[in-house]
Amino acid sequence: MLTQIETVGVIGAGQMGQGIAQVSADAGLNVVMSDVSADAARAGLDRIGEATERAVEGGKMDAARRDGLLGRIEVTGALADLGHCDLVIEAASENEAVKTAIFSELCPQLKPEAVLATNTSSISITRLAAATDRPERFMGIHFMNPVPRMKLVELVRGIATADATFELARGYVDRLGKTATVSEDFPAFIVNRILLPMINEAIYTLYEGVGTVEAIDTAMKLGANHPMGPLELADFIGLDTCLAIMQVLHDGLADSKYRPCPLLVKYVEAGWLGRKTGRGFYDYRGETPVPTR
Repeated sequence: MLTQIETVGVIGAGQMGQGIAQVSADAGLNVVMSDVSADAARAGLDRIGEATERAVEGGKMDAARRDGLLGRIEVTGALADLGHCDLVIEAASENEAVKTAIFSELCPQLKPEAVLATNTSSISITRLAAATDRPERFMGIHFMNPVPRMKLVELVRGIATADATFELARGYVDRLGKTATVSEDFPAFIVNRILLPMINEAIYTLYEGVGTVEAIDTAMKLGANHPMGPLELADFIGLDTCLAIMQVLHDGLADSKYRPCPLLVKYVEAGWLGRKTGRGFYDYRGETPVPTR
C-alpha cells in the first residue's frame, strides 16, 4: 500500500480539473491532467497559465513559483498515461454514466496500489466505487469551486473504503494546505445538501414572482451577508450542475422539498447554463451582467 502521494492524475481539464491540477502542482506534486483530447487538456493548461499569470501580476505569487507549478503539470488525451499515478481524481461532468464509463476504461491502466477518487458533488461514493476494480481504494475527494481560493475539501468514504485509503486522502488534502471535513455517503454530502436547496428555493422565489433576479440577490447579499447572491452563485456553478445535484437529492431522498424548480429545468433546456454559456439568470455577453428576468 502507498504511504504517500507523489504523482496525481486529474481526469477533466475543465474548471474543477484545472483547479485541482493547479493546487496539486503548487504543493510540489507531479500532475498529469487528461481530457477527451490532448488539445482539450492543453487548453486547460493554458487557462492555468493565464490564472497564475494574473496571480503574479497581482503580487499573490512570484514568477519562480508560477514557473515551477506549470513545469510540474503534464497534459494528455489518453487515460493510459495516468497508469503511473499514485492518486487519480476524476473531475468529469456530474453524470454517473460518464463517470462509470471513465472508470471502466481507466482501472485496467492503473497500478494495483493506486488510489482512485471522484470529485463528484452529489453522487453515491459507494455506488461509484462498486463500478471499479478497487472499491477499498476508492473515495470521494470533493473540492469547492474555485479550487485555488476555497479552503474546504469534503472527504467521503464509501462503505468499502479502507482506513489506509482515507488516511492517504487526508494527508494529500493537508499537503495542499486545505481543511478537510468528513461527510457520510448521503446524497450531496454536507455543503451541497444545504447550499443547493437554498439556490433552488431562490429560483422558486423568482418563478413565483416574489422578487426579481436583482431583488433576490440583493436581499441575500445585504440581508444575510452572503458574498454572492444565490442566483448569481447558480450561474457561477452552472445551472446544469445545479439541476443534476437537485435531481440526485430528489431521487436519493424521495422528498418533495428537493423537487427541482421548473424554471431551473427550463433554463437548462434552453442551454442558458450561466457564465460558461454567456447566459443564465444574468446575461454576461455585454460589459456588465444584466438580469434575464
